[in-house]
Amino acid sequence: MERCLNCLYFGEVYFLHLMEAVFEEYAAFENKVKRSVYIDNLSPLAKESVIKAALDQFGNVIQVTLIRTYLELKGMGRAALVEMQNADEARTIISEIRNSPFMISGMPRPVRARPAVVEMFDDRPRKPDRTIMCYWLKSNDPDFEVATKMKRIVRNHAKEANFLLKRQLEEEEQLAKEQSESLSAIYNKYELVQHVFNSGTATRLAKHYKMRTDVRQ
Repeated sequence: MERCLNCLYFGEVYFLHLMEAVFEEYAAFENKVKRSVYIDNLSPLAKESVIKAALDQFGNVIQVTLIRTYLELKGMGRAALVEMQNADEARTIISEIRNSPFMISGMPRPVRARPAVVEMFDDRPRKPDRTIMCYWLKSNDPDFEVATKMKRIVRNHAKEANFLLKRQLEEEEQLAKEQSESLSAIYNKYELVQHVFNSGTATRLAKHYKMRTDVRQ
């Protein structure tokens, strides 16, 4: 009898420690949510490193997690969760994005930012004392027709989003190519001008045509 009582006692102690750890884990997660920002309408070309570099000026970016849209082309990220050092930095980012253009790959994006919420995190721990129940809808269920319509709407939306995403990718890739070519041309011109001055050709031509030059040897 005494052994059974001891087992019950240690069992209760273990359960209390376990629940305490669960509550502490969820409390830490809630603090993470408070210092995180949800950003959407991103360019499909945006990477974690690009977003981090753009936001590092507002504080210490701890982590950038792209939220994949698996219904669209290649499961690309169109939104991101950005975890900052503290909640004040997160609020600063939200304010700055509302008032200033956000540049990605040379193009201003109509990016939106708002405070993150718990449901946005795929890796969120289970909330203590919360139970989730799932069940299959049968064909005679009153909600079956509603669920079928929602499924059809989601598929149509995915097709439309895929088409628009392909066009957007083509435009942004073309812009990136044009910018690269323009930058290369400007650099070649700069090198040519530097060579003309460094070789003394500019000075000789100026003397030949009796032109003034401010170039110093």
